[in-house]
Amino acid sequence: MPAQESPSGPRIVVGIDGSDSSASALRWAIRQAGLTDAAVDAVIAWHYPDLAATSVAFGAIEPPYVIFQENAEKIAADAVSTTLDPASDVPVRPRVVQGYAAQVLLDASVDADLLVVGSRGHGGFAEALLGSVSQHCVQHALCPVVVVRGPDPAPHGAPRN
Repeated sequence: MPAQESPSGPRIVVGIDGSDSSASALRWAIRQAGLTDAAVDAVIAWHYPDLAATSVAFGAIEPPYVIFQENAEKIAADAVSTTLDPASDVPVRPRVVQGYAAQVLLDASVDADLLVVGSRGHGGFAEALLGSVSQHCVQHALCPVVVVRGPDPAPHGAPRN
């Protein structure tokens, strides 16, 4: 089966945003999917900045929604292509959804077997233990949530960076 199709059966949703943390989460989700014969939905959310939307309402600028969508599509495609081994039979489907990240991930994971998020993405305060999106997902998801913290763990017995 091609790695980009999504069959019925177990499904893992993973939040991606182009950050190192989300790349680690995607790698973890793909490894888990390989162990559980699951498909992976790699979900990226985008939203039009509130300040820009206010400017548009007053006729100041034309909204470049297409640019936000295209940027998110590129981030998703790059994340999947750099993470997924071409020989892998794990189905991974990039999904681009307009909306706020936490709500998009919660909606995408309603019927999923697992939701995987990084501990911190692009945004928030560096000193936070969990990012606001991961914290919101942990508190409100209807399925189990895995928060991947830090860089990928080294294989057993290998030195860590």
